This record gives sequence, C-alpha cells and structure tokens, in this order.
Amino acid sequence: MAQRCDICGKEPMYGHAVSHSKHATNRRFMPNINKRKIVYDGKKQKMNVCANCLRTLNKTS
Repeated sequence: MAQRCDICGKEPMYGHAVSHSKHATNRRFMPNINKRKIVYDGKKQKMNVCANCLRTLNKTS
C-alpha cells in the first residue's frame, strides 16, 4: 500500500532520530494511513486516507 493520502496528498517525511548522545541517524516519519470505503464526490470509493482527513470527513458528514 502506498503511504500517501488520496485526499490531501500527505506523504512520508524524512528527518533524524536523535539519541541521548546527540548522534543523528536518518529515519522516515510515516503518515497514519488507513484504507477505507468512503463516500467522496458522491461516489463510494475505496481510498487510502490519513487519520486527519478521516476525522475531518466524519465531522462534516
């Protein structure tokens, strides 16, 4: 499953995991993606949706 939100386009971000000794190693910050069947643009579709968009859709419907 692609780690990309079909509504807002949120994707993984890159940064550093910093230990107590301040040694930085590369890491990915992954979005919270869920595969859901939702009504979007008047059609029921199976989409990859981030938790933030899912929350917004629940508030508006």
